[in-house]
Amino acid sequence: MLNNTQQLLDLMVQLRDPKQGCPWDLKQDFTTLIPYVIEEAYEVVDAIERNDYDDLRGELGDLLLQVVFQAQIAKERGLFDFEDVAGSISNKLIRRHPHVFADAVFADDEQRHQAWEHAKALERQEKQPDTSSALSGIAASLPALMAAEKIQDRAARQGFDWPEAEPVFAKVEEELDEVRGAWESGDLAHIQEEIGDLLFVAVNLARHLKVNPEVALKQSIQKFTKRFQYIEQQVAVSGRGMTDCELAELDALWDEAKVVLAK
Repeated sequence: MLNNTQQLLDLMVQLRDPKQGCPWDLKQDFTTLIPYVIEEAYEVVDAIERNDYDDLRGELGDLLLQVVFQAQIAKERGLFDFEDVAGSISNKLIRRHPHVFADAVFADDEQRHQAWEHAKALERQEKQPDTSSALSGIAASLPALMAAEKIQDRAARQGFDWPEAEPVFAKVEEELDEVRGAWESGDLAHIQEEIGDLLFVAVNLARHLKVNPEVALKQSIQKFTKRFQYIEQQVAVSGRGMTDCELAELDALWDEAKVVLAK
């Protein structure tokens, strides 16, 4: 009996068979599968955050399918195959963990982190030998918050960073004032630019405070959603719709939700 990994690889070969395969699977290429790769990655995250480990098993399988799908397309084009993908990540793990697979000794987590980043920098240099920028190699398709954090981390390792959090607070206040000035000018393009600057420095503040901005924002979204849904429920009990209520009443229910949901 085939092991599960080989069975999955064989199934994908069958699905992509030009004569007897699935018409939908045969139409796909690297680009058309991008939305599915992103969607499956987010669904893995969702299962983890819900602590639903049965669902996590299934979602990890869905994400693995996307890896196998991409690898099969690459194999058909003579580029690489699944074994090459697995070999690539295995070599990378060995290279980035010399304290486990070689004789390197690190005094603390900071030294280990520095060695990890150094190894990544060498890999980037091998991929793009003609560039010397510390910001090279950051995927353009990353979510904006994540990209901002990565860029700021890279710049900080080059010494371009505030030494502590205090001046970052001042910078947030400065950017907020600039947003207000842009708003007062009525120039939409300028407003957008200044809002972007404010968000960027907010990410920097989160980084200095040792907070993951993506996680923090998701938590705020979840908190807002729960409170808003509480307001909807209370309004529905009164036999009205949200738009039938004055803002002052909705604000009062918001404050009530903060107390009730905190219990």
